[in-house]
Parts: sequence; structure tokens; C-alpha cells
Amino acid sequence: MSVLDDIQKSFIKKESIYGPDNYKPLPVVLSKAKGVWVWDVSEKKYLDMMSGYSAVSHGHAHPVLLKTFHDQSSRLSLTSRAFYTDTLGPYLETITQMTGFEMALPMNSGAEAVETAIKSSRRWAYRTKKVEENKAEIIVAEGNFHGRTTTIISFSTDENSRKDFGPHTPGFVAVEYGSSKAIEDAITPNTAAVIIEPIQGEGGIIVPPDNYLNEVRAICTKHNVLMILDEIQSGLGRTGKLFAYQHSCGQCSCGENSCDVQPDGLILGKALGGGFMPVSVFLSSEEVLSWMDPGSHGSTFGGNPLASALAKRSLELLYEENLIENSRVMGDYFKEQLTALNSELIVEIRGMGLWLGVEIDQKYISGNELSKTLLEAGILCKETHESTIRFAPPLVVTKEELDWGIEKIAKVFSEVTKS
Repeated sequence: MSVLDDIQKSFIKKESIYGPDNYKPLPVVLSKAKGVWVWDVSEKKYLDMMSGYSAVSHGHAHPVLLKTFHDQSSRLSLTSRAFYTDTLGPYLETITQMTGFEMALPMNSGAEAVETAIKSSRRWAYRTKKVEENKAEIIVAEGNFHGRTTTIISFSTDENSRKDFGPHTPGFVAVEYGSSKAIEDAITPNTAAVIIEPIQGEGGIIVPPDNYLNEVRAICTKHNVLMILDEIQSGLGRTGKLFAYQHSCGQCSCGENSCDVQPDGLILGKALGGGFMPVSVFLSSEEVLSWMDPGSHGSTFGGNPLASALAKRSLELLYEENLIENSRVMGDYFKEQLTALNSELIVEIRGMGLWLGVEIDQKYISGNELSKTLLEAGILCKETHESTIRFAPPLVVTKEELDWGIEKIAKVFSEVTKS
């Protein structure tokens, strides 16, 4: 065993000694990254097929965002929302114009943005829809993942997320994902909103039926219920369009903001921070967000000058560098190449753009062991639900870089099925 291997083990040991085991990382200690590449403390190079669960969509240390980070942090990074700044307004203007929403409420983590959507929906229900006080309900989907705060895990159907964290927050109704009928059947006069993922990420890159979101949109409009989509992982070009819901569009060109399945609220995060810091936002109409008056909601760090500057440039770069189109083209190519492997290990390939879930036959190997084997080959990826390997490289990935990864994946899959 080399000295570097010992050093790597020492870092892993320190995490296990001084931190709880609420995560189970793969056995590698990463120390630096650039673009789509990451290196461990032993200087071994890996192709990042995780992108920080879509948080590093622009690639690691993007030079434009790095300069933005340095320039803004050197000038003004934090004031709290007790004062106006010269970065928040321009950021809010950019994101609302780009998405077609009237207002945006900035937060930090994705879970905070989900909490914001929940609070905004409930207040709208009481003050606009006139739902009886403390009776508002929100419909969610089984298999969902929206975060791990106490309220959010209260409507998770993952028992491990919920167990021993009660009492759970009431007011949520979980129905079958992909069934618009189940949503309509669950609506009552007290229903404030439907909050769903257009594609379930943690659930295993589960893509609903083609007409699902169109039907949900019609149902929500019919019953005066807010349709809110969580695109924290799927949004901002990840699926080959600005937002995943635009794949369901039937009457517009999905330019940006004229889609006929436009939700009443949109939850964004991860890639907004450009891979540098947590940035999230809840977007909605003036009718919904104008009820959020002083003291009703806030965050010391939400919408801070540094986050606002980074988010604005992150959004602009999606178009300046054609990252959305690259996600579509490279995603189609990646899926074609994986399909062409004709591997007995592959049961199904799901997803859109550079967000693919490969369902594997576990008679050959478990998802966790396959992730470790791919790690040894130089591919950073992770399994979900033991049977699905998620591949989601940064949107800046090139064909040559993908080919490097596909060659490694092909070799691993071949070796696994032969053993």
C-alpha cells in the first residue's frame, strides 16, 4: 500500500470518527476538479458522471463563474435582506424574464425552496381561495424526493427518511406518480396545490407518461389548485430543454416562457449556484407571492449579493455557451451508445438529455458494487434504489470526453456479465 493510499484512508477515517454515518460515500477522497474531470488525493483522474446531483452542470471551476465569484466576493458578499443590493434586482429580473414567472423568492438550499413553495401555497389557499384555516392540503407523489427537513420527510414515502423523526407534519396526500386520475380523485375543496417532480430523480430517473403533465395542468386549472413543479435536479438544461416540463409542451416551441403546461410555481436550485454555493428560488405569480409580506418568510443568506451574481451568470451561460442544446445532443448520443452496448446487464435506460438512469439486472451485481467497480475504472457515479445507476455529467461535456467514459463503462459492463 502506498503512502498516498494511507493518506486517503486517513481522510475517510476522520469523517467516520467526527461525523455521523448519515451518508455512505464511495471509497474515494477527491481533492480537485476542472471541467468534467475530478482528481483524488492520489492524483487519479475520474470523469464526473454525477455533477453534484446537477449542482455542477456548468462543470467544475467554470472560468466565467470563477471570475464572477472572485469579483463579487471581493466587493460585497453578504448584507442580509435588511438592505437593498445592486445584484439581487438584476438577478430576479433575469430569472423571471427567462422563465416567464412574475416573481421569485430567493433562498439557499433546495429544501428551503420547497418549504417556501409549501408556505406560499398554503397562504394563497387561505387568503385567495378562502380555504378554512389550518385545513389546507397539498397533493404529492409516491416515490418523491424533495429534501429532508421535518416537513418534507413528512410527505416522503421512503420509510427510512421518515422513521423515528415524527410526529410528522399533517396536510399532505400522497398518490401514485404518473397517474393524473389519482391526483384528481384526491382533490378536495381544501386542496391548495399539487407538488410533483416532472421526472423523479432519487426515485430512479422515473419518466411519467407523455400526457401526464398536460393532464395535471388541466386538472389543476379546473379545480383552482396550484400546479407546482420541483425542477431542482431536472431543470436548467439538464434534460435538453430549459425545464423538463417543456418536453410535455404540445402547442409552443418551448422558447422559454410560453409553454402550455407552464406551472403556477417552479422550484429551482442546485445548478443555479454554478457549482460554487447553494442557491435556490421559488418562482410564481404576483397573486401567490404578494401574500409573502414582511416577517412571513426569509433567510439571512437567501438572495445575498454573491449568490445573486453567480445565479445571474449561471443562467446567462446556459444560452451563451449553448449548454441546453449540448445537453440534448450529447444526451441523445450517450443514450444511443449505452443502448448499442447490448449488455445483458442493462434492463432499461430511462431519462432525457444528460440525465440517464440505467436499470441493471442485479443477478450480475448490485448497484452499489457496480458503482464501486466503475469508480475503479475512473467513472464517478452512484446508484439509487440499488438497481439504478445514474449518469449525469456536466452539461459542458464533449463527445470526446463522453467517448472516454463510454469506453470505460463498456469494459466494466462486459467484465461484470462474463464473471
